[in-house]
Amino acid sequence: MKRDKTIRVMELFAGVGGFRLGLEKANKDFFDVSWANQWEPARKTQHAFDCYVKNFKDGIHVNEDIATIPDEEIQQVKPDLVVGGFPCQDYSVARSLSGEKGIQGKKGVLFWEIERVLENTHPKYVLLENVDRLLKSPSSQRGRDFAVMLGTFRNLNYTVEWRVINAAEYGFAQRRRRVFLFGYKNGISFDQEQRTSNFKDVVFKEGFFAKEFPVYSTPYKDRESITKIPIDRVEISDNFEFIFHNSGVMRDGEIYTAHTSPVEKKATPLRDILTDEELVDEKYYLSKEIEEKFEYLRGSKKIERTSATGHKYYFSEGGMSPTDDLDKPGRTMLTSEGTTNRSTHIVEVNGRKRFLTPVECERLNGFEDNWTAGMTDRMRYFCMGNALIVGLIEKMGNRIQEIDSETVTNEEVQLNLHV
Repeated sequence: MKRDKTIRVMELFAGVGGFRLGLEKANKDFFDVSWANQWEPARKTQHAFDCYVKNFKDGIHVNEDIATIPDEEIQQVKPDLVVGGFPCQDYSVARSLSGEKGIQGKKGVLFWEIERVLENTHPKYVLLENVDRLLKSPSSQRGRDFAVMLGTFRNLNYTVEWRVINAAEYGFAQRRRRVFLFGYKNGISFDQEQRTSNFKDVVFKEGFFAKEFPVYSTPYKDRESITKIPIDRVEISDNFEFIFHNSGVMRDGEIYTAHTSPVEKKATPLRDILTDEELVDEKYYLSKEIEEKFEYLRGSKKIERTSATGHKYYFSEGGMSPTDDLDKPGRTMLTSEGTTNRSTHIVEVNGRKRFLTPVECERLNGFEDNWTAGMTDRMRYFCMGNALIVGLIEKMGNRIQEIDSETVTNEEVQLNLHV
């Protein structure tokens, strides 16, 4: 039996399409993004979805709340790979009052929609992205939320690797740190191959992330741990607490985690993504008044404040450079980029200070120039603050293509024997 040489991709929480663009940059003929969902609640104009549709013509594009999409529609997609970036939320779970439905999570938590998609489609691979604080949340029970997620994958027969990646440490132009999870179905050839290696070798040498994002061969300051998560997700939610390091693997409920150190590549400096100053619109330059506001915002300060109960306290904030160093990669871009905010990038070129332009923000994330053109500058900044680094997904796409070239499920092996 000859295998189909493409991978069908289902994209959840698609935003402006960073996952799809990265996969297509890896190999557009191999990754067939056949179905994508993007929905921004409480917004009349769906800017991100409109941007997605403008840039991608093929496939089914769905602008509806994922929770309202019937199981039957999801089943029809038949994805090999499910991808998506989703918010860090409270993943606590509890038994239903009747006890008959087993486990119910908090309503509105988008990870439960990922679970529903996996239950209905059983893809070979899952690639997800989130903020790195996911590993530590909630502060009152460190590691609980991530363990609930890992328990979910375990119950669905997936092995999961995770890695916190700072894009600048692998050559990109932004110091953006995010956690990526790669899950693969137990029983496929890649799983069988990985089971011949111990957990430490998977994390440091042989696993999904280790090939494209190399790390030094020993844990930083010997920080490594092993544990096992309970079968019952309610027990995880109620009692589990654990320190997850920046890398790890979960297989059959067994967890190994270690603090890895990247083998760094020279980062792309901020100056390399800047536009020729002659082409920069005057509106992006700071007025004297705005300059003074930024001097205050980025300066050190100690301010006396009064709480709602009348308690007096001091709010302290350390100083930061008045402008961003053009010889270093950019800082993490937030959705408030372009506003008069301490976190906004300010560059000084030819003695004048200015904001980054929307096109420069697109470049910081690895998108093509004017990817978000057609919406207001405020929304362009907002969308880029929510986006991921396209080049990271391209590297992960290369790795998926590599492992899939050798991967067939046990069922396919049996079919081949009877052809």
